[in-house]
Amino acid sequence: MPESVPASTPERDGAAADASDETIRIRLGIAYDGTEFKGWSRQPGLRTVQGVVEDALATLFRREHVVPRLTVAGRTDAGVHALGQVAHFDVPLVAYASVTRPRRGEDDGASTADASAVLLRRLGGIIGAADADVVVTGAEPAPVGFDARFSAVWRRYEYRVADASATRDPLQRLRTVWSPRELDAGAMDAAAATLTGLHDFAAFCKPRPEATTIRTLQEFSWHREPDGVLVARLQADAFCHSMVRALVGACVAVGEGRLEPGDPRALLAAQRRTSDFKVMPAKGLVLTEVGYPDDAELEARAVQTRARRELRQRGIPDPVAEPRF
Repeated sequence: MPESVPASTPERDGAAADASDETIRIRLGIAYDGTEFKGWSRQPGLRTVQGVVEDALATLFRREHVVPRLTVAGRTDAGVHALGQVAHFDVPLVAYASVTRPRRGEDDGASTADASAVLLRRLGGIIGAADADVVVTGAEPAPVGFDARFSAVWRRYEYRVADASATRDPLQRLRTVWSPRELDAGAMDAAAATLTGLHDFAAFCKPRPEATTIRTLQEFSWHREPDGVLVARLQADAFCHSMVRALVGACVAVGEGRLEPGDPRALLAAQRRTSDFKVMPAKGLVLTEVGYPDDAELEARAVQTRARRELRQRGIPDPVAEPRF
């Protein structure tokens, strides 16, 4: 039987909770082309990734009278793509067993792996055809203590820019930003290297009430692909709103010669928004992977991250960032 997490329903009169009160947490892997989505988060009247996946889950669990809700590792903006998004949802264990029960003609030797495969197949069937713009790439019972949002220790993104020297592939037009100038990749990479580490990225973030702009940028580099396309790779414990696209924009300004390689670092130190560079379009950005600690450390990481968030909500400064919400 899959591992379950304790239900939130209080135990009745101190007695052990009935088996029907048990819940199970399911971890999902999700990939999507963000072109036609108004971002991740569900919004009334708009097509969003969360809305599409939650609607599919509601359809799957309809006979069980369960409406699952997703918790995501990192909300993406309108037009941003993902290959390695992670989310979780909680459902009653009996409901999970019901919707993953093999039907007539299917293998009835249900194991945890079989149930996960059934869930993945049925979700895919509800979401749509093989060429759908959102795909659930994985579905499995989560380890004890796992939280897609709070347990994550890093997020990794890539950004693609095709300059004047790159091959302009029309098949990549929805995930690549075109630049009419030839960019200096070496200068861009040098500028990126000056921005790594623990900093206040206020100059590269859209401010939000009660949200810190302190982040640890663990990796930021540029390289050219064989077709000449420039690709930025960024990894951080978390990213604040528009941070990746602003960092990329500053480096593109360096590549164009409008900024010197040391200027982005000087702007970082100033800790204020500037018009010296442009925030890049969303379509070049892809969330490629989310990192988590070993299973034994998942719960401790989640507790630590929640505690930091509560400190900031109470106005108490904290030097370590949480995921972008």
